[in-house]
Amino acid sequence: MAVPRGTRFEIEHDHVFPAGAAIVGPVTPDMEYVSNEDKARGKQPKQKIDEQTGLPQWKVTVTDPSAEKDRDKSATVTLLDRVQPVPPPAAMQGFDFRPVVFEGLMVEPRVMGEKFKYQGWVLRATGMREPGGAAAPKPAASKGTSGQGASGQKAA
Repeated sequence: MAVPRGTRFEIEHDHVFPAGAAIVGPVTPDMEYVSNEDKARGKQPKQKIDEQTGLPQWKVTVTDPSAEKDRDKSATVTLLDRVQPVPPPAAMQGFDFRPVVFEGLMVEPRVMGEKFKYQGWVLRATGMREPGGAAAPKPAASKGTSGQGASGQKAA
């Protein structure tokens, strides 16, 4: 069976993060790589656009307390939205640790690692919300994303 590269599979948040997930940094634009040579020529980095949805990509780092291996305790999730997603409020004042549930979560299998290869996953989501709350309403500008979202990695 041949599955084309770039195939994404919908998955529930609780299957990927059975013990929950927490954002441990800001939501930032996912920028294209620009080499030092191109920078010297004046080329400016642009925000990446998702090939399947045409939406701008935003990235956020999350921690996964259920991960068994150290390399899997942190993952990057790519959020697909026309505007910069706003994370839920911090769990404790003074700490940038925000429990989160990802909506429209999709996984894409990838071979990861440099010297030692392993099966990993690119994570994409269309939104995020505070755990335990009702699903947040999506702004009209974000509709029609076909349930595809953020990119990150989580090794199997």
